[in-house]
Amino acid sequence: MARCPGADKAAVDSGGASGKERDRGARQGHEMQAAIPFPNIGPEIFSIDIGPFAFALRWYALAYIVGLLAGWRIMVRLMKRPALWGAPAAPMRPTQPEELLTWVILGVVLGGRLGFVVFYQPGYYLANPLEIPMIWQGGMAFHGGALGVVLAVLGYCWRNGLPAMRVGDAIAVATPPGLLLGRLANFVNGELWGRPTDMPWGVIFPGERAQFCPGFTAPCARHPSQLYEAGLEGLVLGALMVWMVWRRGALRVPGQMIGVFLAGYGAARTFVEGFRQADAQFTTPDNPWGHVIRFGAGPDAWGLTMGQVLSLPMLVAGLAIILVARRRHAAEDG
Repeated sequence: MARCPGADKAAVDSGGASGKERDRGARQGHEMQAAIPFPNIGPEIFSIDIGPFAFALRWYALAYIVGLLAGWRIMVRLMKRPALWGAPAAPMRPTQPEELLTWVILGVVLGGRLGFVVFYQPGYYLANPLEIPMIWQGGMAFHGGALGVVLAVLGYCWRNGLPAMRVGDAIAVATPPGLLLGRLANFVNGELWGRPTDMPWGVIFPGERAQFCPGFTAPCARHPSQLYEAGLEGLVLGALMVWMVWRRGALRVPGQMIGVFLAGYGAARTFVEGFRQADAQFTTPDNPWGHVIRFGAGPDAWGLTMGQVLSLPMLVAGLAIILVARRRHAAEDG
């Protein structure tokens, strides 16, 4: 989810203003009423030097590790509660989520990386194909990772003769903790921040790119959109799904929790995109919002960002899956 090399320059170029123009815009821009300084915390938890090599544990890597382990433990707990499924048995043995974890990790890493390459920086990586495997330089996309997980789960279920829809329901319930931790790591890394704002909860993110805010006086505060996503995709969606499973028996309807997750994530991401800074490669002076689909012309035209283009189909598909799952379940009970 970090940016690839060259993105910083693209972001500055996309501003389309000289130093004098930026200074003049700042003098004539919004006055920041209040703001929250960025916490004094770095992206690395610790670093160890062994000879010429440096090894570091980063918050982002820790978020992936803890999120995957938390998801694994949630799935094990679900498999130990067959009564939640309303069937003779849970779809997997309690030992099988550990096997599935390896498949999921591969799906997340390969899908997330290829999704970033295809959706966000195809031109750059077409010119620099040797950098595609260099995930340590940053560059992961959630939508690509989600597609990778779907393919991994389908492959695992086919190989082991498991009901893919029910296994997918369990994975859907186990996913929000990882989203919560991942978005918190984005915040700690000082990346994927939001648009400039004069709201009192705006955060002053460090760095030249974060402080390039035409029309706003320095220091520039921005929406902490990473925290918005952590709250909606992680806490709110996760709490809703836990309530539906443990209080409403939602796992008794195969596919329902898959639909709830897709619709919930799609709605949350589409909403937060209205506060999130547009991707640099899609931003121009005539398109400051970074729309990839536009309706009208000029800087005030309405449109959709890449995040919304990828998330709205998730919302529609999720609602359709919920409707089909409930109708099918009702027909079987009837």
